Amino acid sequence: MHQSLAFTTLALVSAASTLNVPRQSSNSSGYSVKTPPLTTPWTYTAGTDPWPEYPRPQLSRSQWQSLNGIWTYQNASSLDSVNSPPFSQTLGNSVLIPSCIESGLSGIQGTNALYSWFATTFDVPSSFTNDRILLNFGAVDYEATVFVNGQNATFHRGGYFAFTVDITDYLHVNDTNELLVFVHDPTDSDSYVFPIGKQTLHPSHIFYTPCSGIWQSVWIESAPSNYITDLYIAGTADGQVNATVSSSGNSTSQVKIEIVDRNSSTSIATHTGTVNTPFTFSVPSVSPWSPDSPTLYNITVSLGDDEVGSYTGFRTVSRGIINGIQRPLLNGEFIFPFGTLDQGFWPDGIYTPPNREAMVYDLQTLKKLGFNMLRKHIKVETALFYQACDELGLLVFQDMPALRPLQTETFDNCSVATILPDDDQQAEFARQLDLLIVQQRPFTSIFSWIVYNEGWGQITSYYPEFGLTDRVKQLDPTRLVDSTTGWYDHGAGDYSDNHHYANPQCGSPFYSIQSTPYDPTRIGIQGEFGGIGNNVSIEHLWSVQAAIDTINQTYEIDTTLEAWNYRGHRLLGELLDQVAIWSCSGGIWTQTTDVEGEVNGLMTYDRRILRPDVAQWQSDISHLYSAATSRTNASTALPSFSGYSVLSPTPYPSEYPESTPSWSPNGFEYSATPPAPFMSTTSETSGASPSAYSTSSSTSPSPYSSLTASTASPPASATSPNGYSTPAASASNASARTTSANEYSTPTAIDYSASPPSGYGYHSTWA
Repeated sequence: MHQSLAFTTLALVSAASTLNVPRQSSNSSGYSVKTPPLTTPWTYTAGTDPWPEYPRPQLSRSQWQSLNGIWTYQNASSLDSVNSPPFSQTLGNSVLIPSCIESGLSGIQGTNALYSWFATTFDVPSSFTNDRILLNFGAVDYEATVFVNGQNATFHRGGYFAFTVDITDYLHVNDTNELLVFVHDPTDSDSYVFPIGKQTLHPSHIFYTPCSGIWQSVWIESAPSNYITDLYIAGTADGQVNATVSSSGNSTSQVKIEIVDRNSSTSIATHTGTVNTPFTFSVPSVSPWSPDSPTLYNITVSLGDDEVGSYTGFRTVSRGIINGIQRPLLNGEFIFPFGTLDQGFWPDGIYTPPNREAMVYDLQTLKKLGFNMLRKHIKVETALFYQACDELGLLVFQDMPALRPLQTETFDNCSVATILPDDDQQAEFARQLDLLIVQQRPFTSIFSWIVYNEGWGQITSYYPEFGLTDRVKQLDPTRLVDSTTGWYDHGAGDYSDNHHYANPQCGSPFYSIQSTPYDPTRIGIQGEFGGIGNNVSIEHLWSVQAAIDTINQTYEIDTTLEAWNYRGHRLLGELLDQVAIWSCSGGIWTQTTDVEGEVNGLMTYDRRILRPDVAQWQSDISHLYSAATSRTNASTALPSFSGYSVLSPTPYPSEYPESTPSWSPNGFEYSATPPAPFMSTTSETSGASPSAYSTSSSTSPSPYSSLTASTASPPASATSPNGYSTPAASASNASARTTSANEYSTPTAIDYSASPPSGYGYHSTWA
């Protein structure tokens, strides 16, 4: 069994207790996990009562009941099926909710279904004493039509966003209620251009298995007749609060906000404003939020008989000129955001992690390595993900889920042509961008919004990114905007963002097509780089032949972990040069984990192998922060090479040494021998810890515990599920070696309720 995480602070987000009323036992008959092409240590621990946590920590209510669990499911024949709902019928299959039906965790593991039905029943708890019953969905991909007791309750479009419907008038209060959901998911369908991210019916290397259905939590809650529908509270580093509390009615009632210190549970401020009208107030002597000190404050909001819990951090995001260079600022000081491209895919759950422990483990690993940021790549996560980032102190660059890629993709039996949105589709993209901003802006950790990724779905006959950027700034003036990360940059937004994998080109006077030259009027950032790969044995690969066949499309394959760590060290060293010499203000390493046919993650897709030499990566990343700090001091002498000046357009000097420059910190040289805990890709050593997570206490920065392995059982059978061929290991796909049993180990969870180590990414405490 996995040790449970310490969520001490997470439990305090609501001043009111959010006790989940136990649901009547759902019928798990017929449900079982379908063995996926690759498991994780959490695959068989998800259970039939998944994600029991309250799903919306920024607006929590005390009277609620989860509807997660075993539902029933069946395909539908066409879009017209929505007009003939199967009321009071037993659907053909049992399915776990939340899940993607393509996943093993769902119990279905089917192919993408254009049309499908999901059904469950529930009773309204007698403890629900308020007037109205609200039904909430975290996310359904892509269109959902919801029926309650045979009546059409609502329709929602958008696969990444939450929605709520008042179902009071449809309920049988003293009887069992039927909930039926029709889902239409037009992934790759002709003429459909909509926010889809990397989902495709034809996975190939950087495009992955799609997710259909109810993939985030479902719950009901009780509220009074005039209830709070939305809550936006933004606190600045000096204690200024901008608040808007929206209600279900056209009310001008008074609303009360109370701010509570988490550590002492002491009320530190109370203010009364008018509902549905923005208002401001000040909170004295707050501790600003930062990656090194992620201080959060609990909030209670009262409107008549309605009371909800929330939380916030006080921080200010801005940009400014420091020593003549545009820089991102946190709380008025230059911060160097450095993180990973975080895809959010899971081999057992696709879009849905097996549980919160698994989800948070990825974040803990990034924090331990020294990253202070992640880029959530063309996917929107559950609210609990952003809550964990708030708690851990991880900045988030949040992508808008992309439309179809600009380039044509050709497959064996079809070609996904270059499709750009028409006027209606562009308007829908803009509407869903609004949803992204409004729903995620309460989370303190979000630092920047990203509108377009590498031109995917970006209209080129005119430049829509300018208008979209203005819209984002109107909805959320408290963050920076990266309008076009990578390519097709026409000057919109706050960042001059370069993508180049072979070597970084960050805020530098050199660039490669399709990126554009560094624009010194904006912040120079390396939006993607790295991407170096390291192939592993078949036990750690997504065992679908089509995916394995694309591994050789990886930008670079390093045959040993020693080589992989060496190359990572050199690339981080190049970025360090550009921080110290040029105008580099941040970077994003590709990527957190392997995904299907990609083997370029810090971790394998199953989260069982951690590739980095932890101490070396911690050191290299710390040097990036130190170099950035040195650029904030006007008296700091920058290195000069043969009369060559900073930001000069002259070519990179040939006399610049290949070895570590003299101005870099001591101890920067890479040790040729990887640490013992790391699995070698060239040989198997039974005495090693193949999980690659065990580190000595001397390399674990306090207060993080060492990532020691604990036993988890492998799947009962090594037989591949039907429909998936397991290739024989060969030099062309995976190392031909067996896997020792203890590779199926999982790390002990890090207790992140304590303060994070100092020196990880906030200017005032850099060494």
